[in-house]
Amino acid sequence: MDQRNREDEQQRTLAQALKRADLKLEELWVRYFGLGGDAGLIDVDAYIHGLGGLDPLQRDVLAHAVNERLDELTPHHRAAYSRPSREDRPHSPPLAALVRLLEDTHLAPPERLPAAASAAGEALGVGITVYLVDYDQRRLHPLTPPGRAGDDGERKPLDIDTTLAGRAFRHVETLAAEVPDHPRLWMPLVDGVERLGVLEIAVTHTDDLYDPALRTQCRWLSTLLGHMVTLLNQHGDALDRVRLPAPRTVDGELIWSLLPPLTSGVDNFMVTGVVEPRQEVSGDAFDYALSETTANLIVLDAAGQDLRSGLIAAIALAAYRSARRAGHGLYEQARAIDEAIAKQFGEGAHATAVLVELDLTTGRLRHLNAGHPAPLVMREGKVVKPLTGGRRPPLGLSAHDLTIAEEALQPDDWLVLHTDGITEARGRGGEPFGQARLIDFLHREAAAGHPPPETARRLIQAVLNHQGGVLQDDATVLFARWTDPGVTT
Repeated sequence: MDQRNREDEQQRTLAQALKRADLKLEELWVRYFGLGGDAGLIDVDAYIHGLGGLDPLQRDVLAHAVNERLDELTPHHRAAYSRPSREDRPHSPPLAALVRLLEDTHLAPPERLPAAASAAGEALGVGITVYLVDYDQRRLHPLTPPGRAGDDGERKPLDIDTTLAGRAFRHVETLAAEVPDHPRLWMPLVDGVERLGVLEIAVTHTDDLYDPALRTQCRWLSTLLGHMVTLLNQHGDALDRVRLPAPRTVDGELIWSLLPPLTSGVDNFMVTGVVEPRQEVSGDAFDYALSETTANLIVLDAAGQDLRSGLIAAIALAAYRSARRAGHGLYEQARAIDEAIAKQFGEGAHATAVLVELDLTTGRLRHLNAGHPAPLVMREGKVVKPLTGGRRPPLGLSAHDLTIAEEALQPDDWLVLHTDGITEARGRGGEPFGQARLIDFLHREAAAGHPPPETARRLIQAVLNHQGGVLQDDATVLFARWTDPGVTT
């Protein structure tokens, strides 16, 4: 098509679009002028009626003014531009669903998330209900959009250990439910590698359950939703209310406000932690920092079982992060914690801890143990050794001589760090959970092929069951798995 024919075609489509847009000449010119057009009203009138011409830029500005009006009415009839242009609104269902979710959650409070998820699902042609895992990691709780208590109000929490939805959560896999008149997918809801819950994805036909393209598109939406859950949770309490089976104590709120995400990972490393009791924890805590080349970990247990122990843990974590972010190594990190505890709480205040630094390119592990239970190394499904080196007195007590111990990990090794609340948890008869029972549990879990987050969840449940559901002391575990640098986790 030559230049003259292209101009004629553009003028013709503009005239047709203008009729559908229901715009008077003056209204069109005002829109055109607002977009930066500089042709006069008479020149625009002449161009529309084929009695005059405009340069390509002015023709495009005029076409855009009409198209904006058409977008307000219907996106299907548009005036042509003088050159190919990108669509300002996506029309393919997958991209439309993602854009809809982004727009609906922009400046949105947490309460708006379930409605935004539902609207994004409609753009994709499916029905979506979000289920979030509670902090006890025992049940999946439905999010109900405001004003829709009718049908969604009948949805009940789902048990993680006994339902198909729970299996999807535990194994982080998409599962199909071929229920007559209600076929649906259960898809894990994650932020990175942190498990947040599941999505119930209702489809029209059973065949849709096994459509690989639909599963891929739903996974894209699930990935964005996982990010939005984490983001919106920082701006309000609505999602936390769903996930909290009981209110936290002041001690518990202090510790939880300090913890990083329970699970995280980079290319060849995953770390996951759990603290218990989750509503009343006082002195246990953990932290980590991941980079391209290094993983830094700490698990600590502050002396006492009250708010003071929580404050000691808070000071210890703050000092650790300050030293770590300043680029200091294990020696300086331990010294910083020592000084901070002694300065704030005086003589006698202390915390046991294990500090770890792992080179993610070589597997070289450096560690320091301040009066804490020895970490364990798992290899090929078996505990091969405790890390007994690098010992010093608890943090907060003067320690003039510090030794940094070293170990060489092999690809696929697990590192297990825990507080004494795991091994010293006592049953009703006074029998401790003990290290032998811990090692036996780890061997069984490795044989079952459970990933670190699920192993941590099941370990805490085993410790709770050993004590009849009530802990006498805080219990914390941190699992880390390092793989070959050329293999992603």
